[in-house]
This record gives sequence, structure tokens and C-alpha cells, in this order.
Amino acid sequence: MHPPNANGFDTRLSFWLRVREFAVPSSVIEAATDRRLAGDWRGACAAAGFDVDIDLRVLARTHGFDVSSQVLDDLRHLAPDLLRWHLPRVAPDGLLRPGLTIALARYGPQENRKCCGGTGSVHLVVRTAPAWADAGQRIVLALWGGSDSANHPHPRPNRRFRLDLHRHLWDTRRSGDLRIRSGTGQMPGVAELDPALAAAIPEGCAIDRWADEARILLGADGQRDGPVRVRCGGRHDLVVEPVGDTDPAAMHLVDDYPRGRLAALPVLPDAATWVLPDLELIRSGAITADRLHPLVAAVLEPGWSPPKTSRTPNRENRIHLVECRGERHRIGLVDGVLTALDHDPVEIRREELLVALRGTPLPCLQVIDQAHRRPDCLPGVRERLDHGDTDGALAVVEGLLGPDAILRDGPLLDELRASVDRRTIYDRFRTAPVETPPASRPRRTGRSRRTRSH
Repeated sequence: MHPPNANGFDTRLSFWLRVREFAVPSSVIEAATDRRLAGDWRGACAAAGFDVDIDLRVLARTHGFDVSSQVLDDLRHLAPDLLRWHLPRVAPDGLLRPGLTIALARYGPQENRKCCGGTGSVHLVVRTAPAWADAGQRIVLALWGGSDSANHPHPRPNRRFRLDLHRHLWDTRRSGDLRIRSGTGQMPGVAELDPALAAAIPEGCAIDRWADEARILLGADGQRDGPVRVRCGGRHDLVVEPVGDTDPAAMHLVDDYPRGRLAALPVLPDAATWVLPDLELIRSGAITADRLHPLVAAVLEPGWSPPKTSRTPNRENRIHLVECRGERHRIGLVDGVLTALDHDPVEIRREELLVALRGTPLPCLQVIDQAHRRPDCLPGVRERLDHGDTDGALAVVEGLLGPDAILRDGPLLDELRASVDRRTIYDRFRTAPVETPPASRPRRTGRSRRTRSH
């Protein structure tokens, strides 16, 4: 967990607050929920930005009707918008962690149900694109049966980022489990916790859940006890072992475990390692329940109910005031175009001619021109485009410039063009074999490189 910054507000909370603002917009949640409740799981996936690579008829032929029925049942209860809400992300932009294959469920003979293999087993997985092809933050929903033939740099399910043991993060039948499995960050009593372990734990870890989650992990792999590897960031790699069965929080630190044997240990899933960020945001007062995913808010804030009206932002026309030649003038939308309201059409045409002759236009027209090239809302447009919310980005632009506006050369038009170029690269990644990343990626210049964040 990142340390607090100078004003005392935790940078991890700042990171997740930014993610919650842009990553899964309310319009996506509402559309995906409507389709899911109507029984259209494919439509729900499409609304949430998922590409589906699943053929249930082929699955029934290769693995039997029972397996295909189990998969279909899970798909009908999958909330893809909730899954997108909980998927791991990276700093500084809060985008999805790239290049991952994450297991959601495992099917087939019980003895073959291992996280990353097992003859005859099938995994329901989601995949994120590699960083060079992550346009629109699209997610692929697919099946994995042990083959590495998928068009993805890492087709095998990742041991650290797995959600088959955390159905409450995507399965509507289990969403209520979130409350008891989100962690609190509180240390167990001194008598129950090895002092060496207490000193080694970074802030923000769900230490109170580790022992119980370790038992869940070991049980899923057919083990009753043993050490478990906990990855708390690049500098914190711990080995813990649950102690006894009477106290679910009791465990001790295995501080002398051979480093060369760490890779063979079961890995505590990342979802079990850290306190749920939404819980931390609620506790800090940085966010209110109405800004959370409804399925999350209903669990973290008992008694909360979603608002009766849509959370989709209102796109009503707004009047902007401009200081123009010693007076305060209005700018607003007229017939779908941003217009200087306090100048008559003849005056505006004269000023436009003056601009064509390289003259200086009226301040009102300067503001309109700037809005078409580099509006104040540009950072918000960029954020939405980065997170795949093209509709939201266009709504912001239309709310300022009008639906009939013709954009002029400048940073805003460059952003929209770059978004189209990035989507072309993603489409090529989806349809062609995995290839070497392009030498240059059509992204903005001057952006900081992404670093990993839990």
C-alpha cells in the first residue's frame, strides 16, 4: 500500500477514487443489468464491453452436456459489469492489468480441478489484452481447457489473479458474501498473531482474512494444511501458515522458507490479500454508497437502495459566461451548435471573415474556437476514452459543443482519432495471431509509464 501523501490522504485511496469515477460508468452498469435481468447474458456482456468466445454446442460435444449446463448456468448469473468493477488495475491511470487470463470457475472431474491445469477440466476465464492492444479496455470471456493455443500472450489462468474462489466478485448468487470476505485491515489479537508477521505486513492488507482464505485455497487444491505464499507487492513476499482449526485468524510467519521453493507454493489470490478498496473509500468518507456499484453498495451499506432515477448524467444545455469587450456575454447551444448568443449572425459572419484574413476574433469566438480544439473537459474526455467509455466521452463533447459540432484541428480531435486508431490495433490483435508489439503505439505523448498497483 502506498504511504499517505503530504496532506494526509492515502494515495491508494486517490487511485481507487479515480478508478471508481471513470472505469465503470453508471450507463454501463444500468445497460448490463437490464440485459442480465431480461435473461440475455450475451447482451449483458456486450453492454459491459466483453467479447464472448464461447460456443456451448461445441463444449457439449467435447466435454458433455453436464459441463455445458453448468457453464450456461454460471453465464446466466454472471454480472459482467460487477466483474469489470472488481478486476485488478494498474497505476497511474487505473486501467485493467494487461495481459492476464483470470479463472472464474472450474468444471469437470473433481480430482482434475487444479487452477492451472488438470486433464479433462474446463475453466471459464476472462482475458485482458496486452498493453499495446488494450484499446477500449475490452475483456474477452472464454473457455480454457489446458491448451496454450489461444490468441493471447498468457493463455493459462494466472495463479495470483484468480476469481474461481471469489464468486462474490462476479456471481450475483454470491454477491452477499462480499461483506464477510472483504477484509477489515485490522490485526488479530496479539495472542493469535506471530509478532514477526505483524511487523512484516504492509498497511492495507486484509490480514484478518488471510488464515481463513488460505484454508479455502488449500482446500480447493485438495490440501488440508501447509504454507501459502502471500504477495504484498514487489518488496513484500511472505509465507504464512494457518494454525489450528479453532481460531480462523490464527497463523504464523514461516520466515525461514527456502526462497528457491517459493514458486511451488500455493499463492493467496490478490482478491484475498488486500482490503476491498470500496470499503476503504466508504470508511474514509471519500465516496458515498450511491457512487458504488449497486451490488457492492447493497452489501457494504445495509438498508441502502438504488435511486429510482437513472444515474446517467443529465445532458442539459448549459450557458457559459465570457468577458467580451467589457461586457459579460453568453455562450450556449443553438440548433445543436455552440454559439455566441449575444452577437447577431451578421456580426459573427463578419468576425469569421476577419479570422480568415488572420485577424483577431471576438473573445466569444475565441472561447468557442478553443472549446473545439482544447476544451476544459479534455482531461475527462481522455479518461473516458482510456477506459473504453466512448459514449460517455462523446456525451461530454456534445454537452459542450452540441451534437452537430464540427471539430477543428487540435488536441480534442487528436484524442478521438487516436481512440479509433487504438481500436484498429485491438481488432487486429483479436483476429490475427499474437505478434510482436508495434514499435510505436498511437497513444498520447508525455504520459507517464504505467506501474503496477494492487
